[in-house]
Amino acid sequence: MRTVDLEVVRGLYKKAGAARLKLDIAPRFKPGDRVKARNINPPGHTRLPRYVRGREGVVERDHGVFHLPDARVAGQDDRPQHIYSVRFSAQELWDAEAPSEDSLNIDLWDDYLDSA
Repeated sequence: MRTVDLEVVRGLYKKAGAARLKLDIAPRFKPGDRVKARNINPPGHTRLPRYVRGREGVVERDHGVFHLPDARVAGQDDRPQHIYSVRFSAQELWDAEAPSEDSLNIDLWDDYLDSA
């Protein structure tokens, strides 16, 4: 079994954005764009929460390019892509009973999103 060097791990936590990739991939979305979370049901791992699937939100920030964990877990190519912070209103997620001023931001990979 391979071991992890504790000092390497500590070094990663000291560097902001250590997992961010320095790849020149054009973003599909920009802050202010309306997006819709895809309604997918993959057989394996995904970081797309069920409660946002099929819901519309607004891109607030582009965090840069990262590996898609779903692909890595499935043993596929890394499929590097942008991660966006998307704001969903509470009422979009939980209907009219939710407070109208509340919202939730979720970081989502490009593959999880379509234009709204």
